[in-house]
Amino acid sequence: MLYVVLSIIMTGMLIGSVIFTIRKRKKLGYTGFKSALTPICLYLIPVTQLFAYWLDILGLISWGVTMGILLFGAYFTKYSIQPEA
Repeated sequence: MLYVVLSIIMTGMLIGSVIFTIRKRKKLGYTGFKSALTPICLYLIPVTQLFAYWLDILGLISWGVTMGILLFGAYFTKYSIQPEA
C-alpha cells in the first residue's frame, strides 16, 4: 500500500515540476529543443527509477540506465542558455 502512495506522490510532484519548468521557460522566452535537452534528461531519471520500482527490476540495469541518462544530461548542458552578465 505504501508503494502506491509514494508512487502517486512522486508522479504528482514530477508532473507539477514539468509544468513549472515549461512555464518558466516560456516566461523567460527560451525556445528550441537543444536548450531543453538537459531538463528532459533530468526528468527521465525519476521516470526510469519509478518504472524500475513498479516492475521490481531495481538493480544494476536500472542504475546503469540512470547513470547513462545523467551523463547525457551533463553533456547537453553545453546547449543550455547562459544568462547574460
